Amino acid sequence: MEWAGAFGDLGTLIPFVVTYVGVLRMDPFGILLGFGACMVACGLFFRTPFPVQPMKAIGAVAAAQAVQTATVTPAAIHAAALVTGLVWLVLGATGLSQRVARWVPAPVVTGVVLGLGLGFMLEGVKLMSTQWLVAAVGGIGTFLLMGNRRFPAMFAVLLFGLVVGAFQNPAALHALSQGTVTLPRLDLPLAHLTSADLFVGAILLALPQVPMTLGNAIIGITQENNRLFPHAPLTEGKVSVSTGLMNMFSAFVGGVPMCHGAGGMAGHVAFGARTGGAVVILGGILLVLAVFFSGSVQSLFGLLPSAVLGVILFITGSQLAVGAGALGEDRGQRLVVLATAAVCLWNVAIGFVVGSVLYVLVSRLHVET
Repeated sequence: MEWAGAFGDLGTLIPFVVTYVGVLRMDPFGILLGFGACMVACGLFFRTPFPVQPMKAIGAVAAAQAVQTATVTPAAIHAAALVTGLVWLVLGATGLSQRVARWVPAPVVTGVVLGLGLGFMLEGVKLMSTQWLVAAVGGIGTFLLMGNRRFPAMFAVLLFGLVVGAFQNPAALHALSQGTVTLPRLDLPLAHLTSADLFVGAILLALPQVPMTLGNAIIGITQENNRLFPHAPLTEGKVSVSTGLMNMFSAFVGGVPMCHGAGGMAGHVAFGARTGGAVVILGGILLVLAVFFSGSVQSLFGLLPSAVLGVILFITGSQLAVGAGALGEDRGQRLVVLATAAVCLWNVAIGFVVGSVLYVLVSRLHVET
């Protein structure tokens, strides 16, 4: 089950890795090395299915800008990882992230987690809509096998996806069969950064991500971990330091900005993971791909149909939404939760701010009445 749960976060990992490699022409070696090493370290340190994910806002903005204006380069991505690492390392080491987290009301946190879960489900539906028949077969089979320890659901959906992908995309299968084992050379991208790269990476990519990271990848994941694994509690400060160290390392090896997302843990747990071993397994696989098969990564990931990734995302989102917590008996608190979740479907950072402001207004109205 740990092996099955290890692949529960592929729905977010694969699309972003493919985007970074295919659209921004980044070297897959550094990306996979960064993710793999950090996953192994986090699994061994936290001892729970503590996820390592790409930062979604940075990935989305980078892809859009690379296509439209070409202002975002691989070097700017490395700069964004460096700046992100410095920001969260400082916030975690000084205790500021934990202090800020204490000010965030519980209904806002519940709303953020609920909104993330619903957002994952909607994104899953979008991906499934590309091939409804494939999605229906994969989804039904996955739900029927959920909890099955003899043949875990994740293995079934992955095997089904690879068979469908090989049938629909024989070119990718051929390219994969032609791949050879190669030993890449580690470059040091930070040595070549320019002031323009630092400006784009910091202002356009890293800083706008901070509020979203605070809501989902610091507060949200801390609550999710402590809810699911009370025997291994964490603090927002420890998660902040981990986020900082991960991104510093990623920038050094040529990787991308990374975080700990609550949805990632939900995905791992939904498919059977209960310990850090699941994250170590996935990280080990990515390290092998990085060192020996980085040239074939795009073809390998290209075999999995979008509809199958959509099934994984939908199940992950449902797990996260169900575990978000109760709405509360107070009408005002329910309003805060639902409003926060609704805005988070569009933007987590703005939803976080809107929910906090609304909570203050509702609390003052309650006191006055």
